[in-house]
Amino acid sequence: MRMQLWLKILIALVLGVIAGLLLGKTASDQSVFLGKLIWAVGTIFLNLIKMVIVPLVFASLVAGAASISDIRKLGRIGGKTIVYFLATTAFAIIIGLILGNIIKPGLGLTVEAPAGATTTAQTANWLDTIVAIFPTNPIDAMVKAQMLPIIVFALFVGASISLAGKVAEPVGVFFNSFAEVMYKMITGIMTFAPFGVFALIAAVVGKYGPDVLLPFAKLIITVYIGCILHMLLVYAPTVVASAKMSPVKFFKEAAPAMILAFSTASSSATLPVSMKVTEEGLGVKKDIASFVLPLGATINMDGTALYQGVCALFIAQFFGIEFSLTQQAMVVLTATLASIGTAGVPGAGMVMLSMVLASVGLPLEGVAIIAGVDRILDMMRTMVNITGDIACSVLVAATEGELTKK
Repeated sequence: MRMQLWLKILIALVLGVIAGLLLGKTASDQSVFLGKLIWAVGTIFLNLIKMVIVPLVFASLVAGAASISDIRKLGRIGGKTIVYFLATTAFAIIIGLILGNIIKPGLGLTVEAPAGATTTAQTANWLDTIVAIFPTNPIDAMVKAQMLPIIVFALFVGASISLAGKVAEPVGVFFNSFAEVMYKMITGIMTFAPFGVFALIAAVVGKYGPDVLLPFAKLIITVYIGCILHMLLVYAPTVVASAKMSPVKFFKEAAPAMILAFSTASSSATLPVSMKVTEEGLGVKKDIASFVLPLGATINMDGTALYQGVCALFIAQFFGIEFSLTQQAMVVLTATLASIGTAGVPGAGMVMLSMVLASVGLPLEGVAIIAGVDRILDMMRTMVNITGDIACSVLVAATEGELTKK
């Protein structure tokens, strides 16, 4: 049986820790051949991730925005669904940031930030920040990897493609095709991930010793607590307020889809079960469920968004980088907007995290460090994503008078 990528990455993490403990500072010493080789492998992996961020995000957001503009033709249902998804995504990131500030999963070890990384938060007036996300030169923003201006430009392009109608169809086809090319490129890059993770973890553990491992346990605990809180504080009130439905009933009926999502870490694989429990167990009519759930599998990323907030703080704390409220607000804005177009990307969590880190000047080395435990985090965040889709179906059906009381 062919070994799955997440298992390869997890094994690479364990082997990297062992290699770092055995080799000691040799693993990070570029004056010796072995240390230089480890550095080269890790750097190539990071460069590949950096290479694909801007074209991937731009192409996928243009395609995603164009399709969402089409959804607006469906009127109230489309509007309610999109507003709910974006609002809960923002709530999820805020919960993640609050927990990250309270638990501080990245503390416990002082690790030197990589050369060129931001060492202090970029302090800027909030109004200046808003003005700056509207680019005067989008090409320059792409060259400098300024993610918020790129996102805004991509959303304008996508919406304009839809509004232009038939004459713009070739442009829409191009961006859809280009996005597919980028997805395949990410798949190819991720096959190199085990080697990159091994090298980066070996270098970090070799330089700082076994104490570097403690933050990983704190990171996993923080993300899991955040996901549970999000379901209880956001989804439970949603079904109570909109449908007068007991949270116990909601979670009981949704449990089969939630368990499958946790075990497979795949929104797409869980979709048939989500449809079944939503229609048969929760009484949502088929026309609502068949619209909201597939859309949610594409653009709703509450669990992944919460993960972005926690991981951004984790990486800042891990490298001893000051991370102000302005920077944290930018994480909320960037990850919320990005959720429109990148949910269907293979390796979406890591790609989105790379983009969020780039937007606030945090080192991308953090992505590779987290990659080793990403599968464990992915299971929980996928379960949250699916649960959010089902909760949205209940809300929309209830407000449209299409919820069967059972």
